[in-house]
Amino acid sequence: MGLLIVIDGPAGAGKSTVARRVAQHFGLPVLDTGAIYRTLALAARERGIAWSDEPGLVALAAGLPIRFEAASETGGPRVLCDGRDVTQAIRTPEISDGSSQVSALPAVRASLLEIQRRLGRDGCVAEGRDLGTVVFPDATHKFFLTASDAVRAARRQAELEGVALADVLRDLNRRDERDRSRAAAPMARAEDAVLVDSSDLDADAVVAAIVRAVTSRLSGPGGAAGGPVDGSPKSA
Repeated sequence: MGLLIVIDGPAGAGKSTVARRVAQHFGLPVLDTGAIYRTLALAARERGIAWSDEPGLVALAAGLPIRFEAASETGGPRVLCDGRDVTQAIRTPEISDGSSQVSALPAVRASLLEIQRRLGRDGCVAEGRDLGTVVFPDATHKFFLTASDAVRAARRQAELEGVALADVLRDLNRRDERDRSRAAAPMARAEDAVLVDSSDLDADAVVAAIVRAVTSRLSGPGGAAGGPVDGSPKSA
């Protein structure tokens, strides 16, 4: 088993940015589990499969032609589905909502679980919502990255065009509730995960905190425990 670092947390907390930079520091690939569910939601919509059709989604997931490409000198990491670049298409508010719906279905989660574990065996930085509790419960390096609702909504709005902040906040709150209350693998902080609140920390500070915690634990006894990571407030 290679070095496995898992970062869980709600939407808009900065997981994707932080995961990419932590992975770059340690020379690891990134496993974006959310992108898997988003791609499944997009593929289902394009094939006329309802996001509530559990058997249909399971059948689609069994042959989902998804592939991740690492960042290159000319661009960031890409998500490909059947050879088509869907990196931007899976980030729309509609597909975000669809991803939350399909990920709440127990049979869908089970069908994608082994895929995620297989991808993580050789080492990676994995980001999602239930990694530390369900997908990789035995991982040594677990983090739960969060931020205030207002900060998360502002960050997500910055990624979108022409969407009102109030609408983004409403969608985030609805998704948070669905992710926390779903029967199958709800979003939760693992008991041994280090809590990182990024509300008043910029990406540099968050990455530095995680790198310190991992490096400390790798160096021997007395490394990072499951308590919160604090830092000097900086602009988000």
